[in-house]
Amino acid sequence: MISDRLFVYGTLMRGFDHPMAKLLSRSADFIGEATCRGRLYPIKHYPGLVLSDDPADTVSGELYRLRDRDALLGEFDMYEACGPGFQAPTEYVRQMLNVTLHDGSASEAWTYVYNWPVTGLPRIASGKFLETRSSS
Repeated sequence: MISDRLFVYGTLMRGFDHPMAKLLSRSADFIGEATCRGRLYPIKHYPGLVLSDDPADTVSGELYRLRDRDALLGEFDMYEACGPGFQAPTEYVRQMLNVTLHDGSASEAWTYVYNWPVTGLPRIASGKFLETRSSS
């Protein structure tokens, strides 16, 4: 089965006044806050998640259940400029990752992984994009 879950960690989270965040909030069911293994970097006004093998590296975000999975993933692929029709290497690639909810339960979910070099970028050590926004 292909997952109908989407893990978001940046501008698609609740509280962002962005048309795509609003699309997600009205077209999906919020499951809860969650984490995944990875490192977070500030790219511009948005973050990039880079995969990591270190269990200490976690990124915080939100887990959603998409009501119309295929249509919504198509919309978010366009927003993230990845998938068919975009020239490789795209800035993001959509991948299935393991995520953990706050109650400790695990799930697989789609997320957008940053696909370009992060050399020279500072790391968001907390793994929480919202913390960087409130302090800037």
